[in-house]
Amino acid sequence: MGSFNASAVKTYLFELQELIVERLEQIDGVKFRRDSWERPEGGGGRSCLLEEGNVIERGGVAFSHVKGDKMPPSATAHRPELAGRSWEAMGVSLVIHPRNPYAPTTHANVRMFVATKEGEAPVFWFGGGMDLTPYYGFEEDAVHFHQICKNSLDPFGSDLHSKYKKWCDEYFYLKHRKEQRGIGGIFFDDLSVPDFDTAFAIQQSVGDHFLSAYVPILEKRMNTPYGERERDFQLYRRGRYVEFNLVIDRGTIFGLQTNGRTESILLSMPPLVKWRYDWHPEAGSPEATLYEQFLIPKEWV
Repeated sequence: MGSFNASAVKTYLFELQELIVERLEQIDGVKFRRDSWERPEGGGGRSCLLEEGNVIERGGVAFSHVKGDKMPPSATAHRPELAGRSWEAMGVSLVIHPRNPYAPTTHANVRMFVATKEGEAPVFWFGGGMDLTPYYGFEEDAVHFHQICKNSLDPFGSDLHSKYKKWCDEYFYLKHRKEQRGIGGIFFDDLSVPDFDTAFAIQQSVGDHFLSAYVPILEKRMNTPYGERERDFQLYRRGRYVEFNLVIDRGTIFGLQTNGRTESILLSMPPLVKWRYDWHPEAGSPEATLYEQFLIPKEWV
């Protein structure tokens, strides 16, 4: 049982960002822009962004390590006893929006939050996960993604996957639309038990499994022929992604409340998107199948 070690977490996260970026560059053939920045209130980060790539229309992989003297409201909503403490947060967050409508969007995040007070041990917790948002559903893709998610958690207990999958389904839900954002994955937060080493190991395993969960799906679908109909539906569904990130997402809210770097906070936004008034897919269409068979919580593995 090791003691709290923030520097080990920071080193891991920075290396994870570079590993993911390098692998995606191999697939796309275009280099990410690497943009280092500093936050006036404390800390900084590195945002890696790819726009108008061959495969990835817009993708961002962001590392941040920010600090402050007073806990923001979004961080004390469930822990009011920590109000007024100094804090630091570090993490890697990514969103990949492929160009091809048959290739799903994905999101992943691994992070740690620490609250400190002089004379007391730091209060820390980990969070993160990954999820998949297809525009056209393929059962084999859903099974593969969820199986890798399960593999990442099984070494730490047979109950974790079902718990974190359910948490993901509940979190990535647009209440105002009464629909899921995608087909889910895993999501966890406030993880600090049984000890630092175990919680950190869980975070590492989730981060380490991301590429094997997503890359095979991306490579399988990225060259699928498509037309205007598929592209139009993709842009329409991307609107749901924007709505979730701006209205519900904790990371977006936290970043804006703490005067984070706006360009980095909003790099998850898709480059093109459409909204329509009261639109519904044609019965029996592939678009309808997405709603009927994929945008519903189910046990894929």
